[in-house]
Amino acid sequence: MSIEDELQATIAAMIQPGKGILAADESMPTIAKRFKPIGAESTEETRRAYRSLLFGTPEIGRFISAAILFEETLGQRADDGTLLSEVLSRQHIVPGIKVDKGKIPLAGAPGDEVTQGLDGLAERLRIYKGQGARFAKWREVYAISERNPTRLGIDANAEMLARYAAVCQQEGFVPIVEPEVLIDGDHGLERCFEVTEAVLHAVFHALYRHRVTLEYIVLKPNMVLPGKLHASQATPDQVAAATVKALRRTVPAAVPSINFLSGGLGPIEATANLNAMNALFSRLPWELSFSYGRALQQPVLQAWAGRAENKPAAQQALYRRAELNGLARYGKYSPEMEHAA
Repeated sequence: MSIEDELQATIAAMIQPGKGILAADESMPTIAKRFKPIGAESTEETRRAYRSLLFGTPEIGRFISAAILFEETLGQRADDGTLLSEVLSRQHIVPGIKVDKGKIPLAGAPGDEVTQGLDGLAERLRIYKGQGARFAKWREVYAISERNPTRLGIDANAEMLARYAAVCQQEGFVPIVEPEVLIDGDHGLERCFEVTEAVLHAVFHALYRHRVTLEYIVLKPNMVLPGKLHASQATPDQVAAATVKALRRTVPAAVPSINFLSGGLGPIEATANLNAMNALFSRLPWELSFSYGRALQQPVLQAWAGRAENKPAAQQALYRRAELNGLARYGKYSPEMEHAA
């Protein structure tokens, strides 16, 4: 199979109608933070047990087409000894891998950050492919303040995303391109729109320069939202209108799917915003879907609470949350469904 055939097969499996992507790629510090409120200690065994629970949820492949894994997870096994990547494949879920190595301050641009991890990326991808991974994910973040992100910050982060994406496609991996404008701060919806538009413009210019084939990427952006400390929060319809406006101005039609990150939103809010986009804007060139971490997993963690006997309830919580987001993919979700759940 040629590299192009590999990329085509992977992207087709990832962007199926009515399905989205489960982000389960939390780093060690992040998953420890997730476990702390439920009283679970983050050990190799608890992380294995939890992710085995997620990936083994019966019939979850009805609503989840792909899952992003942390490096540790690729080598872990379910209780019956099956590799977790194989557990996913048996559910017709494409396994993928987070490949960036975290962010550091960007020299010359106080307040901006840039992500590390390009050194040795091609070699790591070859190892990950042998472990079953078929796509990768890389995240760049943009904090909003009066002076940030700077032009340097926007351009440097776009360059990193493009270089990563080019290496991925060279190795037969579909790259998830994740530029995240952070929700932190007291800025309004208009300021988030302004920054998101500038960021996406820069990202796609960089992807073009690096000859990345847009038909074989997934874009994972933020929604356009007011900062979480802003006095006036936006309705789902307002978020949908602002987000789609930014996307129409910046994202080429060649991109097959836009899978939003939840970025600090609660499960209900993330689902309602996605639903509004698909309900209000039915004739768009791309699929509008989800690639949620916390917005899918928060109810699961609360139901599980680190105890093996709670596994069925936790899996039921994941299935229901995924099902509601599957409905939002068609604009057919309603808040009343939460009470039914």
